[in-house]
Amino acid sequence: MIDDSASTLVFLGIPSLAAVLVGLLAFGSFSAERRLGTEPRLAARRAAWTGLLALGWAGGTLLIAERGWLARFDARPPPLMLLVVFTLGGSIALGRSRFGQRLLLGLPLWALVGFQAFRLPLELVLHQAALDGTMPVEMSFAGYNFDILSGVSALLLAPALGWAGPGAALIWNIGGLLLLCNIIGIAVAATPLFHAFGPEHLNVWITRPPYVLLPTVLVLAALFGHLLVFGKLRALRRQPVSASSTG
Repeated sequence: MIDDSASTLVFLGIPSLAAVLVGLLAFGSFSAERRLGTEPRLAARRAAWTGLLALGWAGGTLLIAERGWLARFDARPPPLMLLVVFTLGGSIALGRSRFGQRLLLGLPLWALVGFQAFRLPLELVLHQAALDGTMPVEMSFAGYNFDILSGVSALLLAPALGWAGPGAALIWNIGGLLLLCNIIGIAVAATPLFHAFGPEHLNVWITRPPYVLLPTVLVLAALFGHLLVFGKLRALRRQPVSASSTG
């Protein structure tokens, strides 16, 4: 279902950002494997499989949304809540998986921090969605969502890590994770299950394609990225590295 109230920026912005993140994930996989000494052909094969699996996940969630299953808030448990739990659990599992370990060991800290800059354009798209009336205003930075700070600070911190050091990255990562948890809580509170902001401000748009990609790809990527930074910082504490490895 297409929401006719959504502007072109919103309708194309969400899937475009999701596609960029899938591409970055595949590229990051290739770069990490090469930095860890993997032979180029094998690194390329693993990167291709990473991209294909990510596309398969995104396509599957789009199909579920298209069938209307996620909009069944009368079901117990609601399918949307199951999908959210599965998505968040999946991001944690990815962070602890061999794939996640290869990424955090192979990529520099600045790249893992800089990755979160995608949250800046995402928040601009969400702000437009609120202006369009497609999304509750409470989920934008005109309401209670301050996640735009994560994107802006990632852009500023990533190139400065050479002198700022891992300590700054740790503080930033905790702050970014708290901001992410905040918007997740707001989004859940605004669903018809809780309607915390009233019946005129319900979060139902994410049950439809392409907006379902917001929780299933974009939020997953943000949480996964934070877990990788925590893992990278642990790895750096165990093995001293030069400033160029973190900057």
